[in-house]
Amino acid sequence: MELIRGQRNLKPQHRGCVATIGNFDGLHLGHQAVIAQVTERAREYGLPSCLMTFEPHPREYFDPGNAPARLSRLRDKAAGVARLGIDRLLVLRFDEALTSMEPETFAEQLVAQALGARHVVVGDDFRFGRARRGDFALLAALGERHGFAVEAAQTRKVGDERVSSTRVRQALDEGDLDQASRLLGGPYTLRGRVIHGDKRGRELGYPTANIALDGYRLPTTGVFAVLACDDRGRRFPGVANLGWRPMVASQRPLLEVYAFDFEGDLYGAHLAVELHARLRPEERFDSMDALVEQMHADARDARALLAESPST
Repeated sequence: MELIRGQRNLKPQHRGCVATIGNFDGLHLGHQAVIAQVTERAREYGLPSCLMTFEPHPREYFDPGNAPARLSRLRDKAAGVARLGIDRLLVLRFDEALTSMEPETFAEQLVAQALGARHVVVGDDFRFGRARRGDFALLAALGERHGFAVEAAQTRKVGDERVSSTRVRQALDEGDLDQASRLLGGPYTLRGRVIHGDKRGRELGYPTANIALDGYRLPTTGVFAVLACDDRGRRFPGVANLGWRPMVASQRPLLEVYAFDFEGDLYGAHLAVELHARLRPEERFDSMDALVEQMHADARDARALLAESPST
């Protein structure tokens, strides 16, 4: 997959595609259905598929203090989009220039001219352009004017409700990892490179592989039964703390993974850490001894839960 950062990096060879446009946070089953629709149309047209997305998330731009938690960082989104078969990922900076663009200009300059799109797939609730004035009907009308077709994305439901990033966030916030997995089509997963930490876990008998996280609001925190996989295909069942580590007053969120029955280190490795069950929220203990006792209990609970899980 080709990653294109910004409109200025669109070249003449990028013209001609089947496109979709949106935030695609979390790449849940609904997003996966849209992408499948796009790649199918691209094969029919004999053209590359293209996904246009935005950085930062629009709500982070307009209201950073109240923006929803991110389900995926840009690098994770890019990796997921590539796995789903998209040929090109166009990342546009969401800034004043983009937000002030009229819908007609967006459709003409970006979709028709810069991308040369022949076919566009978007949700029937799609909004675009200044003050979100553009909608599906307007895009379809503009498509007729500028030579691209517009198709409504198929809706995917779990239960009686449409799958959405909001539903995934709600499930994670409530600690319902099973529901989140149903909406995502697999376990909620965090990815990153293992870094050196303060070695505090090693001193307590629980050496951890630490992954630094961006400063975005987390969709969930706590202690979890996890399955970590490295870039060599090795699988490490374990227990992890995700969050702010109240016992040490951390300034940045961290994912700390204790892999059961593993000797050695994972420094520099890329890990994909699947969250399979939430054991408890983060807590501050009266003493380090009390913390260690709780860590023993967490490890026992995580082993038992993972042993019962067919997916681990």
